[in-house]
Amino acid sequence: MNNIGYLLLNGYALLILSILCLIFFLKKRLKKMEDQTYAKILVLSLITLIIGLILGIVVSNNNVPVIIQILFNKFYLAGLSVIITYFTFYTYIISSKNNDLEEKYNKINKGVFVFLITVLLIIILIPAQFSQKNMMIEGVSVYLAYGIISILYLLITYFILKNIINIKNKKYIPIILLVLEGIVSVIIQLIYPEVNYLINPSIVVNCLVMYFTVENPDVKVIEQLNIAKDQAEKANHAKTDFLSTMSHEIRTPLNAIVGFSESLKEEDLPESALDEVNDIITASKTLLDTVNGILDISKIEANKIEIINSNYDFHKIFNELVVLSKARLGEDRPIEFRYELASDTPKYLYGDYARVKQVILNFLTNAIKYTNEGYIDFRVRNITSNGICRLIITIEDSGIGIKKESIDKLFDKFERLENENSTIEGTGLGLAITKKLVELMNGKIIVQSIYGKGSQFMVIIDQKVVNVKENKEVEKSLEQEKITNDLSNKKILIVDDNMMNLKVAARLLKQYNLQIEEADSGFKCLDLINGGSSYDLILMDDMMPKMNGKETFKKLKENPSFNIPVVILTANAISGMKEQYLAEGFNDYLAKPIEKPELNRVIKKYLDK
Repeated sequence: MNNIGYLLLNGYALLILSILCLIFFLKKRLKKMEDQTYAKILVLSLITLIIGLILGIVVSNNNVPVIIQILFNKFYLAGLSVIITYFTFYTYIISSKNNDLEEKYNKINKGVFVFLITVLLIIILIPAQFSQKNMMIEGVSVYLAYGIISILYLLITYFILKNIINIKNKKYIPIILLVLEGIVSVIIQLIYPEVNYLINPSIVVNCLVMYFTVENPDVKVIEQLNIAKDQAEKANHAKTDFLSTMSHEIRTPLNAIVGFSESLKEEDLPESALDEVNDIITASKTLLDTVNGILDISKIEANKIEIINSNYDFHKIFNELVVLSKARLGEDRPIEFRYELASDTPKYLYGDYARVKQVILNFLTNAIKYTNEGYIDFRVRNITSNGICRLIITIEDSGIGIKKESIDKLFDKFERLENENSTIEGTGLGLAITKKLVELMNGKIIVQSIYGKGSQFMVIIDQKVVNVKENKEVEKSLEQEKITNDLSNKKILIVDDNMMNLKVAARLLKQYNLQIEEADSGFKCLDLINGGSSYDLILMDDMMPKMNGKETFKKLKENPSFNIPVVILTANAISGMKEQYLAEGFNDYLAKPIEKPELNRVIKKYLDK
């Protein structure tokens, strides 16, 4: 052995490894499996290097007793065995697909420790002879150590081959390097037995490479990530607050516009005035669709949008979509609106009827927007088997069509169908929302288009077929939605700080022939109730100054004799608000602008008894 070369090479290796240990251990780190195992490899490699250097000095000094030389040789050999064992353990960790391995780490680690103690005792206790020729020990303990190391290398190779599909993972780089170094070391020592000082430097190289591949995040980085996470959460809360405020501020005047316009339609108006009222309603609903689109996209981004299934009448929805589409088309546009519902389509289905209707309406609305003349075809076919109805909904138009390169980005947020048509209303959110809703219902969208000639959108959604018994129950429940009793003896209190909203609510409730009383604040509501006034139902706004709806409701509940149903009436319609209000104890929820079917449902539920 070239002792000077041995000492120099191992000295440099020790210096590099010492610096690496300082860098690694001076930083606080998370206690992860890989991190802890790598820490053991570093410490054991450092100890083995020091033993190797001492061994180099010992064997070069003829005055050192042979027993000491044998002992340090055994320590060095044992150190190598321990290092390769932990490299094997590390390979097992990164190759394991066991999800609860982190929890079992301590138990497995104890097993590895017991194995190592056994190997060390065997290597140290089994006799060995010192070879003056190679300045190394020979005998059973050496063969045993090399045998164990060879088995460990085979295990490492097995783990690598077993996970060959993940071989591109950077964590495997130091492991593959270790195997190659082992093979090269064996070949070199077979050819040049005197060269036996390459193992330590090669292990240092592995430790250095592993430092850049092991998952060992330091605490400072984690703290910075937590700060960034807190800032992101604050920004998200700010966005939610903004959306809540925007929803309220836009829906409040819309409530008045839509409410009064709907009421005007029932008056004896001239034909020209009625057309203008319809235009006001259409424009208001377009604005409301825009607001709903922004709220829906915020729900989608927060993964809070839900599919709520129930029994529904698909034929009724189809007819409603036809009526809505005809109203939006008007009578002046040279467009033929053709529609067909296959006669074998089941009447009653089970699914989220509101979302199914929203999806179809979005495609119909786009067809109406982008078709100036020609036709729009709206057809529904189905394939029904084993209680599942596969709805095949096709909307085809002779509109402007879509460029081939634009089809791929058609469902991206804020993308318009055709940028040149800047005068066409819309935010570009409709199709992005539609795609997400279809995906949530496990459906599929197929798009075909020829630029300048028209487009065809096909939506395929599976819905459960409601059986005959349930059909009768659905028909009965639909029939029950109609108000059957005289409500002139029922008294209702409307609580809202906005005078226009009070007028709108009173106007919409007029059709039910109810006794209506108004309160323009939470305080006045409390005064009326505490003063002995009795009501059959309270409709209460939330966002009122000084005392909001929730605070007013809590004060009312403090009265032990209070048992009047309270329905929250609010323009705050962002994701999760309905659930939040119901959790507060409110009996029901009505969003502004007030929709007649929803208002009818509430009146039917609480007053028509």
